[in-house]
Amino acid sequence: MGSSFGAAMVAAFSSCLVIFSLVCVAAAGNFYQDFDITWGDGRGKSRNEYLFGKIDMQLKLVPGNSAGTVTAYYLSSQGPTHDEIDFEFLGNLSGDPYTLHTNVFSQGKGNREQQFKLWFDPTKDFHTYSILWNPQHIIFSVDGTPIRDFRNNEAKGVPFPKNQPMRIYSSLWNADDWATRAPFIASYSNFNADACVWSRGSTTCSATKDSWMSQGLDAASQQRMIGVQKNYMIYNYCTDAKRFPQGFPPECTIA
Repeated sequence: MGSSFGAAMVAAFSSCLVIFSLVCVAAAGNFYQDFDITWGDGRGKSRNEYLFGKIDMQLKLVPGNSAGTVTAYYLSSQGPTHDEIDFEFLGNLSGDPYTLHTNVFSQGKGNREQQFKLWFDPTKDFHTYSILWNPQHIIFSVDGTPIRDFRNNEAKGVPFPKNQPMRIYSSLWNADDWATRAPFIASYSNFNADACVWSRGSTTCSATKDSWMSQGLDAASQQRMIGVQKNYMIYNYCTDAKRFPQGFPPECTIA
């Protein structure tokens, strides 16, 4: 299943009017079939809920001085014990690289952040940001290159998102209480969800689900991911000793 993704949102902060927009770059027909725009809540959301799948989204991020803005594309369930899989793009001053922020929530607990500096200018052209979510892995990829693999370690006491269906959300918002400039525009294109749709307690999966339902990383993909993490990762919760003085989360010490 596939559609283009976009919306336009206007928000007022303090005495300034700042325009935020998520721009659809393709025919809008499928978008309005698959997504709702939540005016006043700062985001668009999919009409379908998914339980596992491979989600691709092409984004072109806010150009120029984007400091203080966050462009988000994520999956989330609802409630205090929700699950969530996050791609967030933290804007910066003109000429400085964007920060790509990833996180995984399971049963309401997050604090599993990894951050990267992108190795290209994400404002010049569209790039594909993918989430592969199956019962054993959550793999984040950029243009087909894996950057993070959050594995299912439930057997060792680590909660893993696998029981709560999630919707796809996207938003563009300001992380500060001041605005750098307006308008801020992020563009979305070529959304595709090769996924299992959840409805009334059961799932209907795509015909190609076998290609991703048990997929992990082969040796070559693991080496590519290690290269990205070595050269472009700027924060890893698993190495932040000050944040975890009583010891790192258990998944950090699992080989």
